[in-house]
Amino acid sequence: MHRKVIAPSVLAASLLLVIPASAASAGPGAPGIGDTYYPASGNGGYDVSHYDLRLQYQPKTDLLEGTATLLTTAKQDLSRFNLDFGLKVSEVRVNGAKAKFATSGDHELEITPAQPLQKDRQATVVVKYAGKPSEFKVDGWSAWQRTPDGGVAAQEPDAAAWWFPSNDHPLDKATFDVSVNVPDGTQAISNGVLQSQTSRLGWTRYNWRSNKPQATYLATLAIGKFDITTDKTASGLPILNAYSKDLGDNAGAARASVERTGEVAEWLEGVFGPYPFNALGGYVPNVPTGFALETQTRPFYSPRQFSNGANTSVVVHELAHQWYGDSVSVDNWKDIWVNEGFARYSQWLWSEKEGEGTAQELAEWAYASRPAEDPFWQVKPGDPGPDNQFHGAVYDRGAIAIQALRNEIGDEKFFKILKGWPTERAYGNAKVGDFVRYAEKISNKPLAQLFETWLYTPGKPAFAPPATAKPGARTLQSPAKPAAEPKSWKKIAATNTVHDHH
Repeated sequence: MHRKVIAPSVLAASLLLVIPASAASAGPGAPGIGDTYYPASGNGGYDVSHYDLRLQYQPKTDLLEGTATLLTTAKQDLSRFNLDFGLKVSEVRVNGAKAKFATSGDHELEITPAQPLQKDRQATVVVKYAGKPSEFKVDGWSAWQRTPDGGVAAQEPDAAAWWFPSNDHPLDKATFDVSVNVPDGTQAISNGVLQSQTSRLGWTRYNWRSNKPQATYLATLAIGKFDITTDKTASGLPILNAYSKDLGDNAGAARASVERTGEVAEWLEGVFGPYPFNALGGYVPNVPTGFALETQTRPFYSPRQFSNGANTSVVVHELAHQWYGDSVSVDNWKDIWVNEGFARYSQWLWSEKEGEGTAQELAEWAYASRPAEDPFWQVKPGDPGPDNQFHGAVYDRGAIAIQALRNEIGDEKFFKILKGWPTERAYGNAKVGDFVRYAEKISNKPLAQLFETWLYTPGKPAFAPPATAKPGARTLQSPAKPAAEPKSWKKIAATNTVHDHH
C-alpha cells in the first residue's frame, strides 16, 4: 500500500483541529481475549458488567427476536470493538447513538461507535437482532438444540453466540436479567430467580435474574413445556427444577436424581463452604444429547444421563461446579482441571460419605485400571490441549492428583483448602498455578513437584499411600487392581460422558 507523504507538522496541526485527544489515541479492541485454546473467543478492550436480554421466541418456527443491552467499561480508548454473535443484527446503538456494524469470521460482530469510547468510562451498547438459532453453525456445530416443543441453549466452551451478543469468555463475567416472551402454555427457564411472570394477548413473559457474576457460557435458556417443582433449602435458598413433559422412560429416574439437588447442595456446603449464588435447581429437557452442564444455579441434564436409572452422582458433579468452575472460573481454557478435577473428586467424596468406597479406594482403582502404556497417561490434566479438554484423564487423573495432595498434607489441611479456595477466589478466575500456590500457603509445604508430576508430566507416576498409612505401605506402581471394585465405581463411570459435548 502506498501513502501520500504529508509534512508531519502540517498533519499534526490539522488533526488537532478536528480530532479530540482521546479519539486520536483510540484504537480497535482485539477480536479475541487471548485464550490459548480458543483465540477467537471473547474480545479485548472492554468489560461487561451486566446483560439485560429482552427476548421473544416462537417454538413452531424457531424464530428468536431480541434486544440486548450491555453495560460496559472500556479498558482502553476504543475506536471499534467486537462482540461474539451469530444471528442477524438490525441495529446497534452505543450511548444512544446509532453505530456502524459489520460481521467477520465465524461469529464476530464489529461495532464502530459514532464517538470513540474513552478508557475507564462506562458505555451502554444496545443490539437488536432476530434469527433462527438452529440455523447458525460454526464448523458445522451448534450450541442450540431444538426440542419437540421449543429450544435449549447449553454448551461449553461457547453457547452465548447462538442467542445473545456478548464478550464470550469466562474472564468477563457479568450479572444477568433475562426476560423471555413465549406463547401461552410454554415456559421459559433461565438462571437465577424468577422475578415475575405475566401474560398478555396470548403470550407469557418470564423475567429471570442472576445477581452474581456469571460467565457467558454458563447462561442458559430453555423453552418448552415443563413440569416444574419448587422448594427451599434449610437456609431459605429457592430451588426450581424443570422436566420436559415428554421424557418417556427416563422421566422417573431424572426426577429421582434432580430432586435431590437441595440435599446434595447442603452436603457440598460442608465440603466447599457457603453456596455462592441466589438459587438452586436443574432442568432436563427432551434433547438427544448425552452430556450435562453446570449452567449457573440451574444445571442442564440430558435425559440420557438417567437411562440406567437414578444418577445422583451426576447431580453431585454439576453442583460441585457451582463452586469449582462457576464461582471460581478458569482464567484460560487450558486451566480446565480447576473445574473438572474437583467436580470428579466431589463424586468420590460423595461415595465416601455414602459408604460406597472411599476416595482413596476409588483413586487406587482408577489408577490400577489403566496400564502404563495406556494413552490415558499421556494426557496432561494441567494443560491437556483443546482436543483433549474433556478427556477422561482431566477427570480421573485429575482427581487422583487431588487425592495425592490429600495423602501428602493430611485431611485437616486438605479440607481447609477445599473450603477456603472458593471463598478466597469467589466470583473470580484462576489458573492451575494459583491453586498450587494457595495449597502451598495453607499446607505450609512445597507442592510444586507433586502437581508437576500429576498434572504436567506424561506417563504413569507412582501413587503414594496416605501419610497416615501403616509403615511399609506399598506405593502403587503396577497395573494390578486392588482386591475389590468400589461399589460406586460403575455409578461414577456412568457419568464419564458428563461433558462429552461434541
